[in-house]
Amino acid sequence: MSSIKPQQVTYVVPGIMNFDYSKIDEFLEKTQNLLDPTILECAWMELSEKDKSITVEEFAEIVYGTKESLESYCAHLLLSRDVVYFVKVEELLRRKLAKEAADKELEEFVHLLKSAKALPMESKPPKASWLVEEKVRQKIESLQAYAVDACDDEQRRLAGNILKAMGFTRTSSAALKLLINVGYFPVHVNLDLFRKDLSTLKVYAIDVDEADELDDALSATRLPDGRIKVWIHVADPTCLVKPHSIIDREAMHRGTSIFLPTTTFPMFPERLAMNSMSLQQGKECKSVTVSVILNLDGSIAEYTLENSVIKPTYMLTYESATELLYMNLEEEEELRILQEAARIREQWRRSQGSIDTAMIEPRIKVSNPDDPEPNINLYVEDQANPAMQLVSEMMILCGEAVAAFGFDNNLPLPYRGHPQSNTAVSVFSHLPEGPARSFANISVLRAAEMDFQKPVPHGVLGIPGYVQFTSPIRRYVDLLAHYQVKAFLRGDSPPYSAGDLEGMTFIASMHVKVARRLHSNSLRYWLLEYLRRQPKGRKYRALILKFVKDRMGALLLVEVGMQVTTTISRGKVGDQVSVTVETAHPRDDILSVREVVEDTKDSE
Repeated sequence: MSSIKPQQVTYVVPGIMNFDYSKIDEFLEKTQNLLDPTILECAWMELSEKDKSITVEEFAEIVYGTKESLESYCAHLLLSRDVVYFVKVEELLRRKLAKEAADKELEEFVHLLKSAKALPMESKPPKASWLVEEKVRQKIESLQAYAVDACDDEQRRLAGNILKAMGFTRTSSAALKLLINVGYFPVHVNLDLFRKDLSTLKVYAIDVDEADELDDALSATRLPDGRIKVWIHVADPTCLVKPHSIIDREAMHRGTSIFLPTTTFPMFPERLAMNSMSLQQGKECKSVTVSVILNLDGSIAEYTLENSVIKPTYMLTYESATELLYMNLEEEEELRILQEAARIREQWRRSQGSIDTAMIEPRIKVSNPDDPEPNINLYVEDQANPAMQLVSEMMILCGEAVAAFGFDNNLPLPYRGHPQSNTAVSVFSHLPEGPARSFANISVLRAAEMDFQKPVPHGVLGIPGYVQFTSPIRRYVDLLAHYQVKAFLRGDSPPYSAGDLEGMTFIASMHVKVARRLHSNSLRYWLLEYLRRQPKGRKYRALILKFVKDRMGALLLVEVGMQVTTTISRGKVGDQVSVTVETAHPRDDILSVREVVEDTKDSE
């Protein structure tokens, strides 16, 4: 966008030399007295008898008696705004053909409806048959949207025309009755399972600052009885991608989006993943919403899953969300309620035996990787960050609710579980909370489990069941869960059996392992390059995680979020020491650090 001053503009007007732009306002003011649309009808009646085309100037002379610039411009305005009398012949023909085609399609669809309506209940066409042909699917889905009060203007117009042609009143109840009569809806259809308008909720989408694919967002309120209700809104890519399609097959073979310091390889085509599928601020977005009412102790009291329409209010980074939480603004009450919900959820999970595995994780963004000395931006994510804790708790809550939904409805899903460790985590209670204790907890974990028929307890999270559901744009297994849930909400049979899910999850997981290795190797390369560039002798704080052998310790560089090993002369697990980098060669994958022994006497 550019801004220019009026004095910088030269107006070229045919027949007029040195046109003065300041006269434009005066000129426009004069036009207001001449713009009388009633003269169009008179001119139309006169000219239609002659049945010939005329120019704008000729039209001005007919209606105003002159074709000077003012009158010609007024004639132009009247004609350009007119949609009744004076239209180009080509446009009239196009409109006529389009109307005839639309009328024919409507007539054919009404015939289909009447034929299906006349059949006995057991002989009515299956729901899937209405969704095969695009023009039929568009009309039946308009009726469905009208029936559940979730239609846009075009769907409302189309559904209204269909109801009128069928002899029904233009009401949602009439649309519902018609859909039941033709067999599209079962007699006892539950309309709550169709898309719900939640666009009036305040919605927070919180993610890393460079996130390209926004999968999830949050809302919350406090109920009159003091309990908290939260909504976890998840992007709905299944509106655009169907099971067994070419795009679906490709997504399965990718397994996940790959996030590298230098670039992102999305699981779906970029234009879909980062635009049509993603949640976008201020725009109405289709989503699957998991709403949960929490008991005062943090356990789930009630839950629902429904198709929804939301309008994200804020797109926040973890840093900006944390800042908002610290500011404690009165107008951001919903964010404070979300934080309270996260707190009581974390306490409840702790009471159920959850294990703290939160670590410090590095994240690097390289903005110009092809340059000899590219810019490297390092971020160290602390899982104890208030906004990260909030989002993490809500994602876990969503996974628990989806698992409960699957169990209650006997729905095959990729259920994840994790058995309790054989070693009681209390043996690490002497370690300080944070990475040192989390590292010890992780070291004794047993292998994760999966079941595709029923939930299995997740001992690490401290919940009775868990399904990954909140990243269907980034993770294929989440997308599988969406396919299953969306089919159930439509009243259809799930597209995949438990055996199908197991096989597809195995294929996707193989590719996920490759993606993780690629991410890990790339991240380590750029971390080493970052360390190579640091001033020689710079000291780093290092947390002792464990001793590998004798005094050879595994350390966590706190400012970098990277694990290293070196010999430590003093200290125990959980203590901090100082180290310096001696060698960092990213291409050769070489990193060596040395403990910096502080002189106690000098420091005193």
